[in-house]
This record gives sequence, structure tokens and C-alpha cells, in this order.
Amino acid sequence: MAVPPVPASRSEYIWFDGDFIPWEKAKIHVLSHVIHYGSSVFEGIRCYKTPEGPKIFRLKEHIDRLYYSAKVARMEIPHTRETLATACVDAVQKNGFDACYIRPVAFRGAGSMGILPRDCPLHVAVAAWPWGTYLGGDALENGVDTMISTWQKMAPGSLPALTKIGGAYALATLAKMEASRLGFAEALLLDSEGHVAEGTGENLFAVLEEKLYTPPLGFSILGGLTRKSILQIASDHAIESVEQPLSRDFLYMADELFLTGTAAELTPIKSVDGLSIGTGEVGPITRRLQTDFFDIVHGRTADRHHWLTLAADASEVPRA
Repeated sequence: MAVPPVPASRSEYIWFDGDFIPWEKAKIHVLSHVIHYGSSVFEGIRCYKTPEGPKIFRLKEHIDRLYYSAKVARMEIPHTRETLATACVDAVQKNGFDACYIRPVAFRGAGSMGILPRDCPLHVAVAAWPWGTYLGGDALENGVDTMISTWQKMAPGSLPALTKIGGAYALATLAKMEASRLGFAEALLLDSEGHVAEGTGENLFAVLEEKLYTPPLGFSILGGLTRKSILQIASDHAIESVEQPLSRDFLYMADELFLTGTAAELTPIKSVDGLSIGTGEVGPITRRLQTDFFDIVHGRTADRHHWLTLAADASEVPRA
């Protein structure tokens, strides 16, 4: 079954170049470089409702990765890391959210037209909006059906996979539309050598014989912060993790599969290409990792790895 449409990304205010403005006034020129050439870098960050108030997941690491992406894209962000981290906290507060999705983005505006971004100013914005389950209403509980896309991840030396550069997501859009058209919730992409890479916006994990497997960095995948967190939680549970290249048929053989990402969180996979994974039900290791992850981010258990920033107090903003 295809994924239902995501609600409009609306809120009252957006932080734009240093100030909060009404949502409807956050506009750019039609000749902005980013529209024509995809020259943006961005992050996706979850803020979770907890008994102590809204808390942002791994805020410092997300902001650090934004600056890394900007470095690779030759963008000089005209704000400090602390300023953008504070803008994320303020976006939650000003819009009155107890849970939301946060999108910091830096992009090139209107200047001289052409691929070379000559005289194109750099703009920075932080938006926040409510965003529920990304891959469907029952995806977290029951899992999703996926397919191997006919599109492939770019080869090393083309677009840098470890960055979140906007233009690179044109590929993800093509793969996602293909999957949706064919009735799948998500597409999985292979790299240029035929190894399994990732989903359109998620990292991929497999469980086989009680070991956890995931493609390594350097194999056309993003170094996801949820991925990193799940590897840590697996270690907490004494589950052995192996980072190695995975073949397509390895997925079919796996006992369990799941996706991780800021939007997808930890979403089980129940089938690939029409083939059931394991029993077709959510497996015990997937469920154990998922339960622990959600217990941490929702404040039901201790934040033992210090991943959460209280979004009600600017003094809690992590420093660079």
C-alpha cells in the first residue's frame, strides 16, 4: 500500500537570516541559485515530547553535520553553530510545539545566473512543524513493504554521500516516486557496485543469526545520527554489530530488516520485492532496539548517552 501524503509543513514562524518572520513571508526569488542547481545543505532534527518538556535529539551533532556539509559545498554560513542551535530551540518555543520536526537549511540565493554561484548570497533558515510517522500510520508497529529501486546511488567521486546537499536528493525523489507508483512504502538503493546502500532518506540494518549488519561509511551512505544511535543501543544490549558491504540477496536471507533516520526513526521492514523478511512480522531484536530508542527519546527512561536538549531553556543549547 502506498504511503499516505505527508501533511503540509506549516507553523506560525520561521527563523530566516537571523529573525523570526511569519511562515507565509519566508520567500525567495525565482532566480535563486538553489532553485536551478540544488545548491543547499540541510538537516532534519526531531524534537520529542517528554515529561520534562520538548527535547531535541542530538542537536549538536546535527548542527555540526550541517557545517560539514556546508564546508564541502564551499558555503560560508554567516552564523555560529551556537546561533543556529539556539534558533532550533527558539523555533520550537516560538511555535508552541511539544513535539516537532526541525529543518535548518542554508542555500544560495539570487545573484548572477549560471552554474558558478558568483555573487549569490547565502541565506539560512530554520523551520519547525509537526510531523508524525513518516512511512505510514502503522509503519512503526507493523513494518513496511519495500522494493529495490531501478535507480542507483552515485559512485564515489561524484556527489559526496556523507553530506546532506540538496541537489543530491533529486535521486532520492526519483526512487521514492517509483516506489510509491508501484505500491511500496519505500525504495532501497544499491550503489554503483551492486551493494546495498540505503533507503531514499534512511540507513538500513539487517539482522541475521542474532547479529546486526549495516553497510559501512564509504559505501554511498549517509552517516546517519539515528544509525549511530542504534549502533550504540545495540552495544548496550550486547548485540554484535557488523559494518560490511551487503548484497541484495543478503536482504532476502535476513531474519529481520529495519530502516533508521530522523523522519523514519526506527521503522521495521516486512518485505523486499514482495518477499517476506523472516516471518513477515517485526522481529525480536528490531523490537528491542526500537523500544529502547523510543523510551530514551520520549523520556520514559534515562537519557544515558546525553542525546537530548531541553527546548525550553536556551542555556541548555550545546556548545561547539
